[in-house]
Amino acid sequence: MSKSLILGNGSMLVGLDEFGQVKDLYYDYVGLENHLTEEAVNRIGVWVDGEFSWFSDSRWSIKVDYVGGTMAGRIVAKNSDMEVEISILDAVYNERAIYLRKFTIHNQANRKRDFKLYLNHSFRMYGEHKRDTVYYDPNDNTIVHYKGRRIAVVGSTKDSLGIKEYSVGLSGIEGKEGTWKDAEDGQLSGNPIEHGTVDSTVSFENTIDTDRSCTFYAWVVMAKTIAEAKSGHDYVLRAPAEHLFETTQDYWSAWLKKPETNLSVFSDKVKDIYYKSLFVVRAHVDNTGGITASSDSTMLQYGRDNYSYVWQRDGAFTAMALDMAGYTEVSRRFFEFSNDVITEDGYFYHKYRSDKSVGSSWHAWVGPDGESRLPIQEDETALVVSALWRHYQKNKDLEFIESVYSSLIKNAANFILGFRDTNNLPFPTFDIWEQSYGVHTYTASCVYDALMSAANFAKLLGKDEAHGNYLKGASEVQSAIVSHMRNEKNKYFYKSIHTRGGEIFHDETIDVSSFYALFKFSVLDINDATLNQAAEVVENSLCCKTGIGGVGRYQNDEYYRVSENVPRNPWIITSLWLAQYYIKKAKTKNDLSRALEIIEWVAARSTHSGLLPEQVDPTSGEPLSACPLTWSHAEFVTTVIDYKIKIESL
Repeated sequence: MSKSLILGNGSMLVGLDEFGQVKDLYYDYVGLENHLTEEAVNRIGVWVDGEFSWFSDSRWSIKVDYVGGTMAGRIVAKNSDMEVEISILDAVYNERAIYLRKFTIHNQANRKRDFKLYLNHSFRMYGEHKRDTVYYDPNDNTIVHYKGRRIAVVGSTKDSLGIKEYSVGLSGIEGKEGTWKDAEDGQLSGNPIEHGTVDSTVSFENTIDTDRSCTFYAWVVMAKTIAEAKSGHDYVLRAPAEHLFETTQDYWSAWLKKPETNLSVFSDKVKDIYYKSLFVVRAHVDNTGGITASSDSTMLQYGRDNYSYVWQRDGAFTAMALDMAGYTEVSRRFFEFSNDVITEDGYFYHKYRSDKSVGSSWHAWVGPDGESRLPIQEDETALVVSALWRHYQKNKDLEFIESVYSSLIKNAANFILGFRDTNNLPFPTFDIWEQSYGVHTYTASCVYDALMSAANFAKLLGKDEAHGNYLKGASEVQSAIVSHMRNEKNKYFYKSIHTRGGEIFHDETIDVSSFYALFKFSVLDINDATLNQAAEVVENSLCCKTGIGGVGRYQNDEYYRVSENVPRNPWIITSLWLAQYYIKKAKTKNDLSRALEIIEWVAARSTHSGLLPEQVDPTSGEPLSACPLTWSHAEFVTTVIDYKIKIESL
């Protein structure tokens, strides 16, 4: 199940599902510690006229979306049988790790009725199932969940509309389903403390006249000590909560408007997804610089891991999008992160956690023939250098460049320069899709651009010898790509070259990344005839033919494949790459029609709340795999800006 809403502030990220229930809550690093495990969810329920119903019941009609122009959520839940409508305003306070919720219950019956609102919290601190404690604190009418240095305080107002009843208990162990079951009879038992795998449920109560409404406030304060969490709770009480909602929405509204971007050439739908993409991207950028690929934990229900890591590739493309959109102060943090995690030898590992430790990996240090090899994807190292040059072109912060030149730029560039075979192609590494080990057209193209970028930096700083070395290396790589990676037979470029047992194999698989990198990084001129031929091959071989549309990654792609009759799923990023090609190649406004068609297609593939997945089901058009995917949103931002710049120049 894809997420419906993502809210965050760089230290706290909250993900809501289609029912408006909290399914992911990350703190104190974005993407690192999810304090709700895969089976846990924070439920919402209502009791009225002797009847109880959770939001996940089929009788509820629920719409989840962002409040226009700000990083706040609006949920509208209607239950015709119970004659009630509940509107919820959600926000993560921009200054502190405080998740705010405002519930407005509207009585749609023709009589006065007693309502009870129930909020369940199933925290699993550090993402672990054991050793949590939860207790009720009568001194301030709060619920406290804690384990070690992770504390969550569930609070509300001090008046009669605050927490009325409570219960804490075991959840999912020893035959206990959880205190959420205790709520279903309309009364909570008042159990004051429990430890192990636990949850809590609180209620809010009021009598509401016919066609009248009542508003309740609730919040969760995350902190590293109980005293700090209680201080946060007191802060909300003093503010009060309504003021924090207003200031948070004002902040994100101002943040969105900071760079002036005229999108008048686009439809309202495209503009809507563009602005939401900026919010989704920002929510996935940790304050220490790591850019999480996706906060969607749903994948853990089906596999051994998820996308809550920092891939330097995804991060670099996202940083480029942020720079293009005018948020250089956000992207700079990513380069600071990169400067901190790069190895002494000048490369990046497969992926990282947002606390700058090395992430999980399936890249082996030894090959099938027993040979030693680096378990890396070299494009990730190259792309950071390329993205940093584009960052400098936007903000001209020479002092920052000087501060990271030796440790990041020179370190990476020297590794890239030396990591080449006798043909001047990069040594084998894993490909962009993390599956194939070899010498890849895509990776070689990234290496070319990285060396060009390093040469630009060296020239900027007056380092003549380095400038000459990097420039020469880039030229050699470019020539090697043209000489060795072109497949004349199918008018395309080899996906990769493999050597096994001394024998050379050419992988002729049509892979869109080979085409993309050649024009993206100007290995070939955009008007080169071989690029035009390659574009035709992509249109004919990788575009989805089911009527859904979109572009797949490569031929016979098995990842999340939904049907034996459809050879691949369309991806958001790969579809946008094709749009970027048509944008770059366009000489007239009419030449942009195919690009605009793809941009509109991507916007139409977003969820009802505007989130973009990694992939799309080729038969139904529904989201597949992680949703949202930060990279998908970043490429949407990049493509929209590319289109805007190009059409204004014609």
